[in-house]
Amino acid sequence: MFDDDEYNNEDVDFDPEPVYLDDDESEEEPDQDDDNLGALNTLFDEDSDTDQAEEAHDERKWYVVHCYSGQENKVRHAIEQRIETMGMQDKIFDVVVPTEEEIEVREGKRRTIERRVFPGYILVQMIMDEDSWYVVRNTPGVTGFVGMGNEPTPLRPEEVSQIMRRMEAEAPKIKVTFRPGQKVRIIDGPFNEFIGTVGDIDMEKAKVRVLVSFFGRETPVELDFLQVEKA
Repeated sequence: MFDDDEYNNEDVDFDPEPVYLDDDESEEEPDQDDDNLGALNTLFDEDSDTDQAEEAHDERKWYVVHCYSGQENKVRHAIEQRIETMGMQDKIFDVVVPTEEEIEVREGKRRTIERRVFPGYILVQMIMDEDSWYVVRNTPGVTGFVGMGNEPTPLRPEEVSQIMRRMEAEAPKIKVTFRPGQKVRIIDGPFNEFIGTVGDIDMEKAKVRVLVSFFGRETPVELDFLQVEKA
């Protein structure tokens, strides 16, 4: 569909300011027939406008754009700037860096971090044509669209819904830094400061079973992820 060699990257300000996530009435008696005709014409006009809006909305699709890892937010800002300066608001509608919140436990301290779901990729909602393709593809930091050959492939609606639900999840995920067989330190509860070996990990319940040496024998203890850390 589009050939990368056809275009050359433009010099664009790559570090723009970030964009944050907010008459007198006639006294004559109107003719009833004229009123009816006017109302009918208005109805057809509204229907036409609605059809055009729905048609345009149906053409909107989400595409995956590959960029340099670690520069996702810079690339997003650059695309948003090009949309503004090149007047592409009617063809490129949204640019998203998929992220989710995680709770990380390090050195006995908990902190919430924002993690990129797909490092090196961003999502762009757009009506795909040569002009919109050119604006996105020639943004500094963008290396291409995800698709078959040179044909950008849109995400399926169910894929988009799954990503958006993941981003909107109320409870942050807990980052697991250990695996079965590893030594861990218990940092909370009655076995605080005990060293044990990881047995089973239950991701759904956010539980881990740790084998602890207690009175000369190994005893399995079930703990929350936040109660242990790598030894």
